[in-house]
Amino acid sequence: MSVQSMRAARAFGGQAQPRYRRAWSGLAVSIAYGLRSLRDSSSAAAWLAVGTIVAMPYDQEFAGRIRQLIGADPELTEKKMFGGLAFLIRGNMAIAASSEGGAMVRVDPEQSDVLVATTQGTVMNMRGRDMPGWLRVSSGDLGTDDQLARWVEIGTGYARSLPPK
Repeated sequence: MSVQSMRAARAFGGQAQPRYRRAWSGLAVSIAYGLRSLRDSSSAAAWLAVGTIVAMPYDQEFAGRIRQLIGADPELTEKKMFGGLAFLIRGNMAIAASSEGGAMVRVDPEQSDVLVATTQGTVMNMRGRDMPGWLRVSSGDLGTDDQLARWVEIGTGYARSLPPK
């Protein structure tokens, strides 16, 4: 048993814990030791940095450009998903402003290979698995409204072809 596992077990009364609780308790132990080492530090920034988890937000200006291109559509909803902002048509995701920059676009899975071969889009890879029907387009390839409008049209066109959720 590792030192960290023993500390985590002590934190939970010496009982064996499920893997996820061990991970969280290890994090708590790390934060506690970090705070203890910073106790004598006079740096307020150092105190604030311990245990802070920062989520990278999506580009709100980019999301506004997508919103403007879709226009006033009564079937449109917006939902925070995957760390970004997704635009859904009748409950089906069409396009999203990604937290990693650029866009995630929903396309017809049968057209994924053609789009990858003829555009700058790449197939999304989630947890090591390629996801046909989901393309990622970098922000550098979406600099103009004409470039973005093409992807918005592809995503919303496919989402409209799907049954409502």
